[in-house]
Amino acid sequence: MKTDKLILDACCGPRMMWFDKRNPQAVFMDIRDEEHILCDGRSLEVHPDVIGDFRSIPFEDATFRLVVFDPPHLVRLGDNSYMAHKYGKLLSTWETDLKQGFDECMRVLKPEGVLIFKWCEEQIPASRIIEIFGVEPPFGHKSGKNSKTQWMCFMKINNP
Repeated sequence: MKTDKLILDACCGPRMMWFDKRNPQAVFMDIRDEEHILCDGRSLEVHPDVIGDFRSIPFEDATFRLVVFDPPHLVRLGDNSYMAHKYGKLLSTWETDLKQGFDECMRVLKPEGVLIFKWCEEQIPASRIIEIFGVEPPFGHKSGKNSKTQWMCFMKINNP
């Protein structure tokens, strides 16, 4: 698949991190296309531009300058829970799935492109994710309640 967009959000969900949820430079991708009324009565909408699986991103190599990868981060939660609707749920194959997702995000990045990875350590430590990826991020930042959310930056560098 071809696009002239600069940014890929590989699992956009309801686009909660975006200031401009319709950013014209971004392609919003998710495996889901659904709507829910949450337990507090609010509406939750997941309507990606492209329905796709981050383990097999439907774009050509070296397409984007920036990729945002904020996959589901919980394994233990109910399928119809508030958190599952809002963030998605990891499968029992989560380690392989996340590694495939990371590799796919790097594949669709242009040389010297940037991958921003977001992870919540509620159930799985970020150190385990870095071990799975096999690449240490040059820098990152902890945020959120109890500093459990980690933002990590990776760069695609082609070594000669």
